Amino acid sequence: QVHLVESGGGSVETGSSLNLSCVVSESSGYMRYCMGWFRQAPGKEREGVAAADEFGRPKYAVSVKDRFTFSQDKDKKTLYLHMNSLKPEDTATYYCAAAWSCPPVTDPGPGPLMPTKFAFWGQGTQVTVSS
Repeated sequence: QVHLVESGGGSVETGSSLNLSCVVSESSGYMRYCMGWFRQAPGKEREGVAAADEFGRPKYAVSVKDRFTFSQDKDKKTLYLHMNSLKPEDTATYYCAAAWSCPPVTDPGPGPLMPTKFAFWGQGTQVTVSS
């Protein structure tokens, strides 16, 4: 069983930055998982934001590439999402998630950005960006 707890959301203005964190608790090897950040806005489907495959290689959604940075601290069992240059369209509930396996980042499709590949989810943290 994997337990994930996100933190760091908030309400900010356009152009601001936020840092999200996700603490992972589980009994076996943390780095055997695929890990990722996803978001869901009201009335929209959940989408991948940034996720890493089993080798720790990250992949970003086109909409956040060059603005968001995904990172992991193995020792602290913590996942991070550093978000720069936030826009109103980034407003959503952000979730961290874990999966036993996922498509690699070399996959020509979405790779690890597919929410359906992830079995373990945090409770979510709200990010609101005002114009």
